[in-house]
Amino acid sequence: MNNSFVLGGDIGGTHITTALVNLHTNTILPNSRVRKDVNSQASAAEIITTWIAAFKEASARVNASISKIGLAIPGPFDYSAGICKIKGQSKYEALYNLDVKALIAEKFPIAPEHILLVNDAEGFLHGEVFSGAAQGFNNVIGLTLGTGLGTATYHYGKVVDADLWGMAFLDTIAEDYLATRWFVKRYEQLTGKLIKDVKELAELVTADASLQIIFDEFGRNLGHFLCEFMQKDKSEVVVLGGNIAKAQALFLPQTEKILAEANKPVLLKQAMLGEEAPLMGAASLWKAKQVNSILALD
Repeated sequence: MNNSFVLGGDIGGTHITTALVNLHTNTILPNSRVRKDVNSQASAAEIITTWIAAFKEASARVNASISKIGLAIPGPFDYSAGICKIKGQSKYEALYNLDVKALIAEKFPIAPEHILLVNDAEGFLHGEVFSGAAQGFNNVIGLTLGTGLGTATYHYGKVVDADLWGMAFLDTIAEDYLATRWFVKRYEQLTGKLIKDVKELAELVTADASLQIIFDEFGRNLGHFLCEFMQKDKSEVVVLGGNIAKAQALFLPQTEKILAEANKPVLLKQAMLGEEAPLMGAASLWKAKQVNSILALD
């Protein structure tokens, strides 16, 4: 296989998305993208089998063998060693304390050392810096807003998981106010009714403008969170990803207002790559590794 091609993957709580990435052109190979549902509460064997099936289908679509893999996966995780530490989150608990790199290598013709793992929030930001909304910036904050809250920072070539989902915020933690479950809970408090997710709520707003107050409140919460985040990290731009960010037109004005009132000017941008960002970012780790190896030889 061409050394510029790497298999990138994004492992979420309910799916895996994978594709071959050309590291020279920063693009996904046409027709190689595969998405499969994953039962994250299944046995370790069933989970790994589903992942491997996605890898094989992606490589078969472009008739390529795979020698390098980069995977974005939620934590907690010992990413360098490949040991899963997820527990008490109703997902991937069957993998707890197992060597995920070794499990993949057992079922797929690749050496464990040719597999790189990265936190999904880090992978997302790597991808957006690599070929998305943050391309060309040196100091970036990345947020993924969805079933959970992912936070990462980028400074001059290095992405770090900020790990602020559990930061003390208002009367609990940040994730309790900046994830899908907050919208579901707030809607039920105000109406006594249930909704599935933010997409459903956004559709309801078009018929009932009074529900806009929920998005306004979320926008203010996000603004206050970013003010605290930026006390720790000075950045030029904040990139917003995840399914909640798709409704940014409904909440971002309030976020911008809070930031302006706090005198914390920062550019807010919606992620460009969507679900492809984490897998692009995970694959791009191999490009960074190649560059670092060359620099070490100098």
